[in-house]
This record gives sequence, C-alpha cells and structure tokens, in this order.
Amino acid sequence: MILKSFDGKEIFVYVWEDVAAPRGVVQIVHGMTEHAARYEAFARFLNEHGFVVVADDHRGHGRTDRETLGWCKGDMFSDTVRDEAAITDRFRAAYPSLPYFLFGFSYGSFLTQSYLGRYGEKLSGAVIGGSNYKKDLEVYLGTAVAALGKAFCGKKSPARMIEKLSFGAYAKKFEDREWLSADAANNARYHADALCGFTCSHAFYADFFRGLRHLYTKRYIAGLKKDLPVLIASGAEDPVGDMGKGVKKLYDFYTRKAGMRDVTLRLFAGSRHEFLNEAARRDETWNALLAFFEAHA
Repeated sequence: MILKSFDGKEIFVYVWEDVAAPRGVVQIVHGMTEHAARYEAFARFLNEHGFVVVADDHRGHGRTDRETLGWCKGDMFSDTVRDEAAITDRFRAAYPSLPYFLFGFSYGSFLTQSYLGRYGEKLSGAVIGGSNYKKDLEVYLGTAVAALGKAFCGKKSPARMIEKLSFGAYAKKFEDREWLSADAANNARYHADALCGFTCSHAFYADFFRGLRHLYTKRYIAGLKKDLPVLIASGAEDPVGDMGKGVKKLYDFYTRKAGMRDVTLRLFAGSRHEFLNEAARRDETWNALLAFFEAHA
C-alpha cells in the first residue's frame, strides 16, 4: 500500500495481516541499503503466531525511491522517524485494541532509538536490533566528511569514502569479508538484489549523523517512556555493535543513565550483523523476538 506521510511524500508500506485472531502488531524498521521485503519470511512467521506485521521502504530506499536510491529531498533521518510515527498512527487506528511494537534493525535501530525519544508513548514495546551506542569520534568525523562531500561533490553524490570507512572496515574483520552474516545463501541474495547494496548520498549521511548527535542528550532522555519494555538484540560477532562492546554500552545507557526499567540484552553467539538471517540459528533468534512480543502482548 501507499501511505501519504506528513509532507505529502508517498511511502511504500508492506502489510502482512493474514492472521485469524490478531494479538498484536509489529512494525519493522529496516536497515540501510536494503528494503522491507527482505523481512517477509520473518513477518509470515509472526503472522503464524498471531501478529500483524507492517514495514515501509524508507526515504531513499526500496520501492519508495527506487529511482533515486540513497537520496531524496528533505532530512532523510528525521523525516523517516516522522514517517514511522505516521505508520504507527495508521495501524494503531486499524487495530485499536491490540498492543503495538516497533522493531528497528541496523540503520532502522537508530531511527527506532530516535523514535523512542519522540513517540515512545505510542508503543507497548520495542526491539533495537543490530545497533550500537553511537556517541563517539566516528559520528563527528562522519559529519565532517559528509559536509565536505556535499560542498565539493554535491548533496546527491555517492559517499564512497564514508562507505569505505564503515562497511569496508566491517568487512576486514572477517576472512570471507562478509560482515552481514555467516550464511552464504543470505549474502548471495543480498548481493543479487537490485534494491540492496547501493551507496548512499552525502546528504543521506549528513542527515544520519545529525540524527545521531541528537541521541543520548538530556532532552532525549527526558522524552523516553521509562517503563517501556525494550529488547536490545545483536549478533555477538556483529561489527556494527563492536562485537558486543557497543551493544553493552547501549544497554548501560538505557538502564543506568536514562533510567529505563524494563530493558533486556540478548547477544546471539555465532551470529554476525543480520542475526535474523543466519539460517543455522534461526530458531533461536526468531523465537527470542517472538517471546518478547508474546510476553508484552
């Protein structure tokens, strides 16, 4: 379906609602340089256990902006957070009596972190997947590189240097240079997908790093719903989460500094970034998220 967002932008939204007796709604917020259709198998799994699932293709991604992958007008980070809130409102209205969950993965996990500071009251729980506590030199370095790229190459130009410094560094941590997962079939599907693996624009990264700088502040903490159930989930070998170290910092932030009272951390041994797509460990990872949704439904 097409959802017209707050500024008139048309956002492509997938809806999986073949559920006889719905017990909850899960909204999936996908990662960078991918799209929501990649979550169909997991969505069908949740359908089988009573959960309606919705997921959009973000600005600059998928079927929302397939002709300009990696770029669109406006603030791609902040505007996407507002899109997610609009999607929540649309499907909360459609299922008013059901608990409502947000699951953000990778780039989507940072959108979800931002969402929690602005719209957490809309939710019954949230999963922050494949994430990190991004309050470090990398954010400010990335901000500078993105600004220079916009100034000298143009806002739509591909940010290849940032891509090399981030994704390239992740790949070097593994002998097969496949940081997404240890599952060869999953990696092959990703590389063959025309809507995956593109290089985002300098404008995209400028918006992303600006969004990260607004996290973890006093104002952000004040906006959090302190009793919201949150699951922080990551592959133990995920370079995005510094092989677990950054994920533990994120857990410490929400529990100690932010004072949230119902936060759980799960690190999945043997999984890299896309822990849901490690076929050999799917029973563990899929059921861990299902258990969280069921416990708070």
